[in-house]
Amino acid sequence: MGVTAGIGVFDSGVGGLTVLRAIHAALPEESTYYLGDSARMPYGAKSQETVTRYALAAADFLCELRIKALVVACSTASSVALPALREHVQVPVLGVVEAGVARALASTRGGAVAVAATEGTARSGAYQRALTRAVPGLRVVARACPLFAPLVEEGTVEGPLAEAVVRHHLGGLADEGVDTVVLGCTHYPLLRHALAAVLGPGVEIVDGAESVAAELGRILGERGLRAPAGTPAVRRYFATDAPDRLQALGSRFLGAPVPQVELADLFAPGK
Repeated sequence: MGVTAGIGVFDSGVGGLTVLRAIHAALPEESTYYLGDSARMPYGAKSQETVTRYALAAADFLCELRIKALVVACSTASSVALPALREHVQVPVLGVVEAGVARALASTRGGAVAVAATEGTARSGAYQRALTRAVPGLRVVARACPLFAPLVEEGTVEGPLAEAVVRHHLGGLADEGVDTVVLGCTHYPLLRHALAAVLGPGVEIVDGAESVAAELGRILGERGLRAPAGTPAVRRYFATDAPDRLQALGSRFLGAPVPQVELADLFAPGK
């Protein structure tokens, strides 16, 4: 695959645009193709088998666009589908779970690490296993936060209501000796102010998006696949349902207006 090929990024909806935002900031010369599987969201409450099947279909769609790397911006899919994806495609596959774990381990000061995630990600144990595999004996607290994503999509990311919801799910973590919280869903970084207000200054909040972008740059560089400086980047956006909704909500996550969103069909026979 040539240096001018694009980078494929997929999520179950709009949250992965926070990862895409970090990639654009770190690698502005790289073309990107974003797919939000809005027709089948959320992934968090679905079985591992179903999530893996959805992830493989998303990967197939993006690979047809001739990508040179695949970023799994969905924490649930990163938790359960990376091995299958790496066997299925011929390009490097990066997930947000690995990046979040690496950054959390660099941030913790010896206390417990908490994982704030969807029900599916928390239930999978992916973060917990990765953290304790790296540091045996590390105490890990997993908290499912099912109200966070709807709150973000409604635009309520700061203020009393947002803080009340954060407190409901994550209240008391500092008292349990937690010094680092990994945000295990790409929606959650938009709640950073509310999280900081509830968790307090003694708890580090970790978002793996910047780590994914840095690792992506490293891998592309090692393989001689970095686009040359000054290369005009192509940006394309796809959704499997309601592309106008992804476009309307997307600017909140991307930090910039989202241009035209194309409708993607992943429902062909066999997918």
